[in-house]
Amino acid sequence: MLSYRSTACPHDCPSTCALEVELIDSKTIGSVRGARENTYTSGVICAKVARYHERVHSPDRLTTPLIRVGRKGEQRFARASWDDALDLIAGQFQRATERYGSEAVWPYYYGGTMGILQRFGIERLRHAMRYSGQKEGLCVGIARTGWLAGIGKIMGADAREIADAEVVVIWGGNPVNTQINIMTHTTRARKANAAKLVVIDPYRTGTAAAADMHLALRPGTDGALACAVMHVLFAEGLADQAYLEKYTDCPDAFRRHLETRTPAWAAAITGLSVDEIVAFARLYGSTKKSFIKCGYGFSRSRNGSVNFHAVTCLPAVTGAWTVKGGGASWHSSDIYHWDRTLLEGLDVKDPSIRMLQQSRIGPILNGDPADIKDGPPVAAMLIQNINPCAIAPDTNAVMRGFAREDLFVCVHEQFMTDTAKMADVVLPATTFLEHDDLYQAGGHTHIQIGARLIEPLEESRSNHSVICALGKRLGSQHLGFAMTEWEMIDSILTTSGWPDADTLLAKRWHDCAPSFDEAHFLNGFNFPDGKFRFKPDWKSLGPDSDRVPPMPDHFDVIDEASENLPFRLVTAPARTYLNTTFTETPGSRKREGRPTVMIHKNDANGLDIADGELVRVGNDRGAITLHASIVAGINLGTVIIESVWPNDAFPEGVGINALTSAEQAYPNGGAVFHDTAVWIRKAA
Repeated sequence: MLSYRSTACPHDCPSTCALEVELIDSKTIGSVRGARENTYTSGVICAKVARYHERVHSPDRLTTPLIRVGRKGEQRFARASWDDALDLIAGQFQRATERYGSEAVWPYYYGGTMGILQRFGIERLRHAMRYSGQKEGLCVGIARTGWLAGIGKIMGADAREIADAEVVVIWGGNPVNTQINIMTHTTRARKANAAKLVVIDPYRTGTAAAADMHLALRPGTDGALACAVMHVLFAEGLADQAYLEKYTDCPDAFRRHLETRTPAWAAAITGLSVDEIVAFARLYGSTKKSFIKCGYGFSRSRNGSVNFHAVTCLPAVTGAWTVKGGGASWHSSDIYHWDRTLLEGLDVKDPSIRMLQQSRIGPILNGDPADIKDGPPVAAMLIQNINPCAIAPDTNAVMRGFAREDLFVCVHEQFMTDTAKMADVVLPATTFLEHDDLYQAGGHTHIQIGARLIEPLEESRSNHSVICALGKRLGSQHLGFAMTEWEMIDSILTTSGWPDADTLLAKRWHDCAPSFDEAHFLNGFNFPDGKFRFKPDWKSLGPDSDRVPPMPDHFDVIDEASENLPFRLVTAPARTYLNTTFTETPGSRKREGRPTVMIHKNDANGLDIADGELVRVGNDRGAITLHASIVAGINLGTVIIESVWPNDAFPEGVGINALTSAEQAYPNGGAVFHDTAVWIRKAA
């Protein structure tokens, strides 16, 4: 009889699927499937996690601590004991502190595991030792600012309500690749309600291919589209005047502002036709059961926060928030009210310690005075759950920084990633099946627990284990460094007002969904007057707000195409990769094949480029070589490279992010991965 145990997916996807894992023995798993009883997962998971045995049992996993014996990047390492490796790391951190001060050490992490314990415990080491802080800037920051601008709180309509919708709008996301459960609930809506699916995305994604309407707009022009749609809603009597008067800040001024934001105005900016814009506006305004699922993609632009806010204005114009199956959804983090004091060492946090922008790692490691806040250089790093040498902007600058012989780097990883190859010490990490962890969802409303299911591979250790060992070696007496994983999980749950660890384990998950009125803001939005903000207080949301338009608009600060750089590039996520998490597994590599640049046939003809031909794509930051793929469903002047491929997939030894900029979005920073102008030519 097959034995299945419950856990949750730890990877960087809003679905955080409830999983059931087949156990073969104490060291081996078989199949992985979605939990049918979980009303969000509903038994559906992505193919890459369904074949997780490829990853956890890969022969390429790291199994023992390694210490570099050659020059940086030569990949010459010697096996070491855990004690020797940890002593070396602690000693290097102490040397950096003695020479430059504690801020010379920069713990660096992100979402390779989304578990609350294993992901955020590194903050406790940071705060206990007064190491430099990290400002999030790679993924959610731009969207967060845009959502907060009008709504004031990170929550929204329950994604399961998509099944009740009559119009589903997936804006700037491709859930076929990145959040498959959204398609489950959309399919239910189409079957039960004959719902129409609209996808707004610069190219014909797998999701767009399934849509009733696909609006292939130019990258970075979503704000213009949203404004023109709202112009039509007001002009054709599709706005809910009673809702506007009760729940929004300045409806009359907003309506006047939109009078010049016509479909013709937006068509010239977006590349869409007037008819497409008007048809979408009429469809959206035809029912209050219009549900907008905001993706992350359209936020990753210099004007991303402004565009994101503009899209959140639509349900405030129609009053879609008032019905089940209407409104909007992005992320649900504010419903969980975690107490992370013990986990992150917030009780010893010094607010005067500098904060370094995560997505500016290239300039930071190269000593840019503004980026390091005129402070000491970064001389030592501990890196967990992230692969910046492949996924951070401006790869060439990042690699120059990591090549510094005076920079000590420890990478705690499951595989020899591009970043691990540049490290001084590499530590073998457990997978989520080999340690205990606690999970919250972004795309739904459950918290879940994942108890260890199999024994750790050889000498691999969890993030929590490494953080505690370093904290003790560095002399910290913080209580968190003396707790087991289960003790910490139990403490986080109970101090946050949730069921204890054993209860949650027995239940498998706990639904934290707020009431309908709260999730739909029928008691008011999260501002003193309870009103949605068409005119946000941008100054309160970020320091670089002077140029931000006061109301939704096309904020013209993007990296526009030019004579020398005639194409706009979007670096969308590939279906079977997740950043670089699954690039090592044979199933993913086989499915993806090779890196390609998608290009419109007329653009390809103008360059005399044939399908499958080798081409060069570049700009002032760098150039890469890959194959051309001529596709339909894309705008002239727009090109797509699905990624993130490892650097060694390209002849130059650097990947797609050699082209992307480390410049920041307005007004509060964040990486602008989909806001890049490039040239394309035949490879020599």
